[in-house]
Amino acid sequence: MRLRIINPNTTVAMTHKIGEAARRVAARDTTIVATQPLDGPVSIESHFDEAISAVGVVEEVLAGEKEATDAYVIACFGDPGLLAARELTRAPVIGIAEAAFHAATLISTRFSVVTTLSRTAIIAEHLLEQYGFRHHCRRVRAAEIPVLDLEENGSAALSRIIEECRRARDEDGIGAIVLGCGGMADLTDTISLEVGLPVIEGVTAAVKLAEALVGLGLGTSKHGDLAYPRPKAFSGRFERYSNLTPEH
Repeated sequence: MRLRIINPNTTVAMTHKIGEAARRVAARDTTIVATQPLDGPVSIESHFDEAISAVGVVEEVLAGEKEATDAYVIACFGDPGLLAARELTRAPVIGIAEAAFHAATLISTRFSVVTTLSRTAIIAEHLLEQYGFRHHCRRVRAAEIPVLDLEENGSAALSRIIEECRRARDEDGIGAIVLGCGGMADLTDTISLEVGLPVIEGVTAAVKLAEALVGLGLGTSKHGDLAYPRPKAFSGRFERYSNLTPEH
């Protein structure tokens, strides 16, 4: 099985960390290919960042289709470009926020999300509504750390995250915590030990869900809105997408 883990930002260190987290949980016969776009933001912390990064995500899916990829993981908690990516392939495409929410509801009746910034907390709240998990989530909390602090100042950032997770445990009446950033992919064991609750992050959850879907022989439906995009002309910088076909 070959899984392509797409970090939608362009920070190489984060891509490496995400890939290592994926490999730690992947089955022995699963090959993990961790990749990122050539162009785009170094971190994703706004709707604008997500819009730009979505183009990179679909380009990575198109590249993966040339390599017989079995499934894709979009390793940003905003799940940028998720539905567009699903249109381009029959393989499963899983966003890490959606995967983490699903996993949390399987082991607890209530969870809270701990993410990086207040503005991205709002984006996570939108996803909870969109995916139908708002009833299960008690609160989305922000540790108020920029995403790249997880790469450049790990120990201080980790302390802030653990502190917010403890508040969630003590104040929210929850059974589990979801970490709301792909850059937190290597922190689950440490935080769970400190907080005493199950801690879920989306990269590893998405890898195991992807393996399960491939094992079940299930792929993205090509009936309805997730059918391949209709071939058409594109202008300017996107002219290369003109008359795109399912075979790309």
